[in-house]
Amino acid sequence: MKIFKDVFCGDELFSDTYKMKLVDDCMWEVYGKHETRVEGEIQLAGSNASAEEADEGCDSSAVSGVDIILNHRLVETGFGSKKDYTVYLKDYMKKVIKHLEDNNRGEEVETFKNNINKVMKELLGKFKDLQFYTGESMDAEAMICILDYKEIDGVETPCLMAFKHGLEEEKC
Repeated sequence: MKIFKDVFCGDELFSDTYKMKLVDDCMWEVYGKHETRVEGEIQLAGSNASAEEADEGCDSSAVSGVDIILNHRLVETGFGSKKDYTVYLKDYMKKVIKHLEDNNRGEEVETFKNNINKVMKELLGKFKDLQFYTGESMDAEAMICILDYKEIDGVETPCLMAFKHGLEEEKC
């Protein structure tokens, strides 16, 4: 299994346990699903709770959300406007380019610059439909992932997008 971490803050953003696709050699699309988790609810296959256990009257809390967000403890953030996001994006792209140059990956800079502009142009066109997430540390100077919804096999599927060049892969 591979864990994908932010190169600037070290936060774990996602793993390869999800269906994934690399778009234009610059953006990972990670496909998740909505789920509801009830605290303390562990159901073993084939088990059947007795009437006593089923009616203990305990309050349980439930959490609903996208599995990738819940599993990797991502934190929702936002931008007041598309302009605010583009300011962040320009600064972030400069950091990524410097990171690539500082780590003997200068040959990847042109690919990153050319392809990221194409990908982001399409996404910025639907800015109001997007959600944004930081890693667990909530470091706003690091990568801010984008959550969009895509139709896959006739089903609206949550899709977390992350910049390939701002990630490091760690084998577990």
